[in-house]
Amino acid sequence: MTDTIGLTLKIWKQDGPGSGGHLETYEVRDISTDASFLEMLDILNERLVRAGEEPVAFDHDCREGICGTCGAVVNGKAHGPLKETTLCQLHMRHFEDGDVVVIEPWRSRAFTVIKDLVVDRGALDAIIQAGGYISVNTGGAPDANAVAVSQEQAELAMDAAECIGCGACVAACPNGAAMLFTSARVSHLSTLPQGKPEARKRVESMVACMSEQGFGNCGNERECEAACPKGISISHISKLNREFLKSFFK
Repeated sequence: MTDTIGLTLKIWKQDGPGSGGHLETYEVRDISTDASFLEMLDILNERLVRAGEEPVAFDHDCREGICGTCGAVVNGKAHGPLKETTLCQLHMRHFEDGDVVVIEPWRSRAFTVIKDLVVDRGALDAIIQAGGYISVNTGGAPDANAVAVSQEQAELAMDAAECIGCGACVAACPNGAAMLFTSARVSHLSTLPQGKPEARKRVESMVACMSEQGFGNCGNERECEAACPKGISISHISKLNREFLKSFFK
């Protein structure tokens, strides 16, 4: 493996939500194989700015794989070719010298393209606001030790809570469904005793909000699970469906 590589980048460029877009071709050379994918885009943008050209707009924040801000489709794969890896943690050593890399934004009716690779994921925020929280009084931090939670329950809840809300599941789903995202929230809270008092209202409100925001229906394709950078299991979708059905009988 060489220490540096050169790539041909085909990047989606779009001025705004109301304008058309196209793939723009860029050549990048002398990219360190130790650089992350976002660092490679930084290098490209620095060169574009020095040349008096417009840089590529893309989302990023922590660059540690935990905030869920970054995200793009790389050669047809949400977050790129590596399993359970966010775009910011994808490194250039996983590409070969001379590769052609196509970079596009999340594609979903619910995600409007703001500019280039930046999309509006406010629809996911709306689902959280609809019920992805606990509002009952659970006491202070010391009171948590008085609430009995089994190890199995705690682990199931933590598995669901790993979701970082990046939206890769929506982008990968052929139907543009947000079921994995929503089910992770529902499963996380309904598994814990603190979340049970509002369980019925929560699942009904969040499922209704999914439809209102324009997300599609789950087709059991499992593309969401494959694209999730945190490995969230589709078993949580089954949990959401059970909680939704239970809400009609209480």
